Amino acid sequence: MPRPIARVLTLLELLQSGGIRPVSELADRLNVDERTVRRYVQRLVDIDVPVESVRGRYGGYRLAPGYRLPPLMLSDDEALAVLLGLVAGRRSGLTAATDTASETASAKIRRVLPERLRRRLDAVLGSLAITDPPGKATAPDPGVLLPIAEAVHHHRPISIRYTAGDGRRSERTLHPYGVVAHAGRWYMTAADPSADGDRTFRLDRITDVRILPGSFEPPAAIDPVKRVLTGLATAPYRHEVSLRVQGTVGEIQPRLPAGLAVLSELPSPDGAHPGAAPWCRVELRVDRLDWLPAVLASLDRPFAVDRPVELRGLVEAFAKRLADSARRSPQDCGAAEPVS
Repeated sequence: MPRPIARVLTLLELLQSGGIRPVSELADRLNVDERTVRRYVQRLVDIDVPVESVRGRYGGYRLAPGYRLPPLMLSDDEALAVLLGLVAGRRSGLTAATDTASETASAKIRRVLPERLRRRLDAVLGSLAITDPPGKATAPDPGVLLPIAEAVHHHRPISIRYTAGDGRRSERTLHPYGVVAHAGRWYMTAADPSADGDRTFRLDRITDVRILPGSFEPPAAIDPVKRVLTGLATAPYRHEVSLRVQGTVGEIQPRLPAGLAVLSELPSPDGAHPGAAPWCRVELRVDRLDWLPAVLASLDRPFAVDRPVELRGLVEAFAKRLADSARRSPQDCGAAEPVS
C-alpha cells in the first residue's frame, strides 16, 4: 500500500478513537508536517468521511456524525472482539437484531479482513463451543427495543400492544422504568397507571410501541433489575415453596437461581442467644419440585421445609440416594478395586 494512502487510513483510525485531535499531535503520529495533515483530512472529506475542523486554543479535527458509516479501522483484538460479540450475542439473545442481520454483519467484517487475520479468526470461531443451545434465547425486535429505550431515557410514556402468556391481547399505556436482559429474554419494567402498580413485560410479546406526548417522574433510586427479578420470582407457578434457611440474605441469595427466590430475614425468637445465627425465609414459585433437593443440599446450611409437604419426601429420598451411593463399593458397580 502506498505510504500516503496508508497514512490517510492511519489518520482515520486516530480520528475514530474519539475526541478532538490537535493538528500538531496528528502530525507527530503520522510523521509528517501540519500542512500534509490538512491535505490528508481533505482526502477523507472527498470520500464523504465527515471530518470537521474545531477552531480555538484546544481545536483540531474530529469525526462528526455523518449520513453514511465511514470505513472502520480495526486492530486484531478489535476484530476478534466484534466477531465474538456477534456470535455470543446471537446465541445468548443479547443481540437486538435478526439472525440474518448478525450473519451479514459478520460476513462484511470478515470480507475486508487481511487473509492472515481472517485465518486466525476462523480458527477461533471454528474451535469455539458455547454451552447454551442455539434457539433458546429470544432477541427483541429493534422496532420495539429502540423506542422503549428512548422512552426510558427521556421519561416518556408509551402505548404498547401486548399479548400475555395465556394469549390475551391488550393495549396499555405505561411509564417505562428500564429494560433488562435475563436468562436469554428481554424484559421491560414499567408502571401501569390503569392497574395502579408496577408490571413486568416480555419484549418479544410486544407488537407495537408508540411514544406518547408528555413525561413522568420515575421513583427515586429505581432498580429495574431487582423489580424484574422480583416480578419473575412472584409470578404464579404450579408450586409455592416456603423454606427457612439458616444464614443471612447475603450468604444465601447468591446460591439460589436469580429470579426464582424471594428472601427475607426472620426476627430472632424470644430468648434466643445473642450470638445465635440468623435465619431467613425463602419463598419460591416453581413448576417442578424435583430439582430443589439438590439445590438445598448445595447450600450446606440447616433448613426446614414449611410447604409443600411433598418437598419433604423428595428431600428424604434424595438424602437416601446420596447415603446409598456413599456406602456403595466398586464391586457393587461391577468394577475392580483400583491398584494403589
